[in-house]
Amino acid sequence: MKLIVKACFGLWLTGSCALSAVAQGPSVELKLPPYRKVKLENGMTLLLMEQHEVPLVSFSVVVRSGATADPAGKEGLASVTAELLRKGTKTWTADQLSGELDFIGGQLAANAAADSTSVAAEFVKKDLAKGLDLLADVIVNPTFPEDEVTKIVKQRLDGIKASKDRAQGAIGQYFNRYLYGSHPYGRPPAGDESSLAALTRDDVVRFYGANYIPGGIIFAASGDFFTSEMEKLLTGKFSTWQAKPSTAVRVPDPTPAQGKRLLLVDKPDSTQTFFRIGNVGVARSNPDRVWIDVVNTLFGGRFTSWLNTELRIKSGLTYGASSRFDERLKPGPFFISSFTPNSTTAQALDLALATLQRLHEAGITKEELQSAKTYIKGQFPPEIETTDRLAATIAELEFFSLDEREVNTFYSKVDAMTLADAKRIVREYFPLEKLVFVLIGKASEIEPVVKKYAKTMDKKGITEPGF
Repeated sequence: MKLIVKACFGLWLTGSCALSAVAQGPSVELKLPPYRKVKLENGMTLLLMEQHEVPLVSFSVVVRSGATADPAGKEGLASVTAELLRKGTKTWTADQLSGELDFIGGQLAANAAADSTSVAAEFVKKDLAKGLDLLADVIVNPTFPEDEVTKIVKQRLDGIKASKDRAQGAIGQYFNRYLYGSHPYGRPPAGDESSLAALTRDDVVRFYGANYIPGGIIFAASGDFFTSEMEKLLTGKFSTWQAKPSTAVRVPDPTPAQGKRLLLVDKPDSTQTFFRIGNVGVARSNPDRVWIDVVNTLFGGRFTSWLNTELRIKSGLTYGASSRFDERLKPGPFFISSFTPNSTTAQALDLALATLQRLHEAGITKEELQSAKTYIKGQFPPEIETTDRLAATIAELEFFSLDEREVNTFYSKVDAMTLADAKRIVREYFPLEKLVFVLIGKASEIEPVVKKYAKTMDKKGITEPGF
């Protein structure tokens, strides 16, 4: 029996059903609700999806520039610029913006990732006009007050110190830097001690002027509106925003690491070792991405995964172990991640590597494959149930040059996966011999036992600037 699953999107607010199904055959398929794509004359892309179940309107705005557009020595600039959007416009001060949002119960936040910057907002339908005024002003007319720049830079510097104190909050930056080197994906998106200290308001103004341009903006809306009315409203808000030539950064394909190498970051007061093991993974557009997610769900993507079962449930070496593919415009990192007391560092690393070896040699069973399929299919619908997730989904699809087939064929792709497919996915995408190791811990205790994992071992102190 085949089921066509259609959204009714009210569960999170009303407690009513979130999905309905129509019998048609042996499997289940989701269907993304229809939406309209509009290109304004200035190059701005509008994506409009009506959803009338609840009186909310959600917006997801994607700027086609992120941390990879940071100039050398100015890492963190995209992130600081995004945070400053809410810190004052030509119409409102930061406090006034916050007050207006609080008064209408609206939400508005911005952040920068490696490849892009996103602005998310949500308003009750009755406050849509006011909310859209705020959102448009934040995007088009930020003023970047000098005192706010100074304040945010100081907060970021304090945040880096705090992340290094915790180790767990910094290991991702160390891993990406060591894996990617001088490639843009090796840069710390939030900056480091040196780059943040070098940022000025002029840097922010230049970055905004070069990267926040209509042709580089995807503006998605989902919720309780009529498409024709929303198109007219947004056209009125943004059509006068002057077009500018694109200055988009071309990010090269990263080169995967060859052989094995290890970075040991010395944190003398640490009682635990935090580690990541991996290599360059896959891009968001990789044609095998659904099957990769299925295998990774089984290997390290859920609580009952192989990694967590071996390192936590059976051995008690850690409170958690996982694996992840960070999918980006270009291949992002794949990594195994965990932590353990200093005394069991080698035991935990050996067990993680043995589990990876088992994945390659023994493979997964028919029952395990079916379990992973069922799990990942059950996890997917909630990701697109609400208006905010729908807006984010269609904006993401547009950014990565994908379309509604990403959702509409998801279940059928999962169902079509065979054990032979799983074996190929493991062989092609889960590195076994070419691995990068990054560990943060007390070097005097763990260095003697971690030398065996790589021919090349590098060391640095956690108090040294940068990652």
